Amino acid sequence: MQGSLHEIDIRSILQLIELGQRTGQLLIEAPSLYKPHQNAKEDAEEPDYSRNYQQQYWLIFFLNGQIIYCQEGDINFSRIDGYLRYYRVEMGLDEQYLTSLGKLNSSEYEYLWLLLERNIINSQIAENIIYRLVGETLFDLLSLHQGRFMFCQDTAIAPRLSTWEISPLVTQVTQQLQQWHELYPYIQSPEQLPILADRVHLNSSLPEATMNKLQQWADGKTTLRQLARYLNRDILTVAKVIYPYVQQGWLKLTHPEPNNCPINIHTPGNQKKAKILCIDDTKSICKTVESILQTRGYEATGYTIPEVIVLTNPLEALGLIFQLRPNLVFCDISSPELNGYEICAMLRQSQVFRYIPMIMLSSKDKFIDQIRARMAGATDYLIKPFNDDELLMLVEKYLKSSPTKGWEFGNG
Repeated sequence: MQGSLHEIDIRSILQLIELGQRTGQLLIEAPSLYKPHQNAKEDAEEPDYSRNYQQQYWLIFFLNGQIIYCQEGDINFSRIDGYLRYYRVEMGLDEQYLTSLGKLNSSEYEYLWLLLERNIINSQIAENIIYRLVGETLFDLLSLHQGRFMFCQDTAIAPRLSTWEISPLVTQVTQQLQQWHELYPYIQSPEQLPILADRVHLNSSLPEATMNKLQQWADGKTTLRQLARYLNRDILTVAKVIYPYVQQGWLKLTHPEPNNCPINIHTPGNQKKAKILCIDDTKSICKTVESILQTRGYEATGYTIPEVIVLTNPLEALGLIFQLRPNLVFCDISSPELNGYEICAMLRQSQVFRYIPMIMLSSKDKFIDQIRARMAGATDYLIKPFNDDELLMLVEKYLKSSPTKGWEFGNG
């Protein structure tokens, strides 16, 4: 199941998954929520998150038509860290553990389970954090009117802490959105930044403890959504509390610059490490690719020795690829369950994978097979068996390519 949000809305998609008791992942890709406003008239007439300048994506994980977890974007542990701040939790996790997350499940979900396994949090805290993250994700998604979606039927992520029925969640979030729209034009986006504008009136109207909290958070650096996480509240509750002060001009709300959007606070250093994914149901081929690539660095490409991820199940690979976000993909053409042509064609429909180099692996050296690969959107074609130099030449060629230019089949 895939298509455009112009044809079917998120609420209907979720209802279909619930009615069909589906298990798997739903990918939604849409224009980013983060966009500075241009003028006051536009601000008043249109919600902040209907304007855009870049793409954003979400993943929702299901078991028998119920939600297990929602992830926003790539590895972004700051969402969870915001709630950990409320519980005064000190993480104490080494960088080596964090960089290994996301190979089997959602990286955020694995992060939560790592905290659980190390007794940094208990199951009650973990369940509350998941519930809050599911709620805030649905709050964003039910407001979308443009974008793409794709549902991949697959085994559920594991281990499982809890599941939530879709209908009650959707009803609750829909009611929140209706009340949220009543706060326009004074409050428009969860990503707005509160700043103290009139300390005199605030001091005379608020208790000292409340004023101290406002001075701590209304610094022009903390978004309303971050503030909601720090307080363990939903975004509507926080917005309603500050609304009277914004309305009177005592608090101002500004919009973040593009480079102020939430980022992964755990990204180690500035060292670039290519992530290469190999999808082939033949284990020997996967091991060959892994062995060749991990023995050599790529100074000419600007990357260090790459991280190589090998997957022998194409259906599993399709479910994980949007979390892994590889820089380069090798894919076997003749996998029985889901062949390389189908995988490539599906991924090319996504903005995320429109320009990622995808190299087809095949034992067939026929012109028609190469044409079919080109029509499916493949970047290049590698005949099995191949030698070290053939594989390395393609890796060096396409890792040097600029993703903003795009790639043509057989060309750099």
